[in-house]
Amino acid sequence: MKTDDLVAMLSTSVEPVDRRLVARTVGVAVAAASVFALGITVIGLGIRPDLMTSRAFTFLLLKLVFTIVVVGLALIYLTRLARPGGEQRTPSIVIAMPFGVIALLAAISLGFAPRSHWDAMIVGDQWLECLLSIPIIAVVPFAITILAVRRAAPTDLARTGAIAGLISGGVSAMAYALHCTDDSLPFVAVWYGGTIALCTLAGAALGPRLLRW
Repeated sequence: MKTDDLVAMLSTSVEPVDRRLVARTVGVAVAAASVFALGITVIGLGIRPDLMTSRAFTFLLLKLVFTIVVVGLALIYLTRLARPGGEQRTPSIVIAMPFGVIALLAAISLGFAPRSHWDAMIVGDQWLECLLSIPIIAVVPFAITILAVRRAAPTDLARTGAIAGLISGGVSAMAYALHCTDDSLPFVAVWYGGTIALCTLAGAALGPRLLRW
């Protein structure tokens, strides 16, 4: 076969690429991961008993706003990183903004409280449960997200893995908030923010192995 004939054959019946396919795939994966994390939390840990009180509901909304913003920003970045060369137009500094905001609010909260209350506000009653639960719940959401990203072609594997870990940690923290009764802003900043960061570091370490293509 001549080269011209081969080119003509390959160029026939060519369908346009669906640019939204990656975003849909990753979005569906994150939605499935959220459902899984929510189910594990409700079945395995249970919902906090005072959820219907105005105070508990208000603090739950605050936790959800923090975690949803984290997941939402990370999801936008992950859909870019999943494409070859996507890291070149994806500055990650914006992703750190929710953590900076919650840290600032935590510092203000501590500033208005007596020093004798600081330990209780930071450590709370469930710090160890939070430290263990969020990363454990995040394992399956991370696996679901990685499987979705593998269908694309990321080139910066460590960074893509980190964002996948960030999403899984955020999804897990979002679900865990339904159970957690520690509501102080310093607790949320340290233990929610810290465990999500831990999931991010784990994702960065595992990304090059799991996303290699």
